[in-house]
Amino acid sequence: MTGPNEPSVQQLADRAWSRGAYPHVLDCGTEPDKMSTVDAIAAALSFPDWFGRNLDALYDSLTDLSWLPPGEHVLIWVDADLLKRADPKAYLAIHGVLSDAQRALAPGGERADNRRLTVVLASS
Repeated sequence: MTGPNEPSVQQLADRAWSRGAYPHVLDCGTEPDKMSTVDAIAAALSFPDWFGRNLDALYDSLTDLSWLPPGEHVLIWVDADLLKRADPKAYLAIHGVLSDAQRALAPGGERADNRRLTVVLASS
């Protein structure tokens, strides 16, 4: 649940659209685990069928995004704290991959091109 000062998922998506970015909502449900979260990321960002379903493949796909239109892609991770509480190690690993991918696609990053990734943590 969002607090009084926290924007809703819809508001975050609207903000992304208003600046010309593409919002992608990542909702892993009420009982997330490592694989369901990886699968939910793949679904939210429409990963190709060849996606390997592991953290290395997750990074490779996040830093490619060639199947998506050019521009900024905002991944809105809903209730990430659920995974953090259920499996802190998995949360840290996935959060680390997402952070690394953001840096790699940022201007001046090692994989910078005409697509950028922004990850936003949100509460439902």
